[in-house]
Amino acid sequence: MTESDFSQAGELVCPAGTPAALRTAVDAGADSVYCGFRNATNARNFPGLNFSPDELASSVSYAHRRGAKVLLALNTYPPAGQTELWRQAAAQGVAAGVDAFIVADMGVAQHIAETHPQARLHLSVQAAASSPEAIRYYCDHFGVKRVVLPRILTIPEIRQIRTEIPCEIETFIFGNHGLMVEGRCSLTNWLTGQSTNMDGVCSPAAQVSYERDADGSMRSCLGGFTIDSFASDETAGYPTICKGRYVAPHRAEGYYAFEEPVSLNLARLLPELMDAGVHAFKIEGRQRSKSYVRQVVSSFRRAVDAIRAGEDPALADLVALTEGQKQTQGAFETKKWR
Repeated sequence: MTESDFSQAGELVCPAGTPAALRTAVDAGADSVYCGFRNATNARNFPGLNFSPDELASSVSYAHRRGAKVLLALNTYPPAGQTELWRQAAAQGVAAGVDAFIVADMGVAQHIAETHPQARLHLSVQAAASSPEAIRYYCDHFGVKRVVLPRILTIPEIRQIRTEIPCEIETFIFGNHGLMVEGRCSLTNWLTGQSTNMDGVCSPAAQVSYERDADGSMRSCLGGFTIDSFASDETAGYPTICKGRYVAPHRAEGYYAFEEPVSLNLARLLPELMDAGVHAFKIEGRQRSKSYVRQVVSSFRRAVDAIRAGEDPALADLVALTEGQKQTQGAFETKKWR
């Protein structure tokens, strides 16, 4: 793929946790699909997910035959002195013919820029670059062509940033709300010794358990600690620390101390995001099913196509696919903190 292949505004960037999900995303209308290897080089390193080098190569061929691009996430931070896995992953991605690497760590970015100068670099949301100065640093030093902005900016702020940076902008439009500072969260590392940033895993499945109490309630636990408790008529969620309910001396009942389970849905803001200069729209969900991928991708495909044609998009009701059956426009429309 050439630079001109990335030039169309409104690019739909879709998740793929498996080769089957990648094919589903492409067939549903994805312009680009992002995925990762089956190791700590990507921030969704869960059992049963991700790609082997051979699976990536065949998936890239499948996507390219249908006019879609594949973006490889190498968006974790290598531990000091343990960079070989990331170097190997970069070489395997180049060999597979991926269209861009999504990177967060400066060392990984520098290695790819120097060793594979023909490769295109996108700056991961894990880098948490939200100011023009930070973004320009990555562009100037490593040749980054696109930044994935953190989910804490309003549309006017995005519009202003666009005038001050030399690269494309990508924003999340559906999925995880992501209020925690991407690339800086150490909550699960505190409980389990593993984190998204370093190990590619938040709330590792091997340390997750569910326990039924005598009153019929269900407790979800992580690393031996109770993260949430669900009544018998509630659906027990996966235990992530930032979305757990906790008791505290000043509260008689459990409450969401960090953030409530809710999904981002910016379908109604797509025209404004395009007008603000957002180049690509990203759907979150590499841990989700093929059915999720098919429904969400096809819905946003229709919406983006309608906007490009100057028509009002018909927005599908996706609330059934959201976390906690709730959705929000988050900080993109307005935010109440500074």
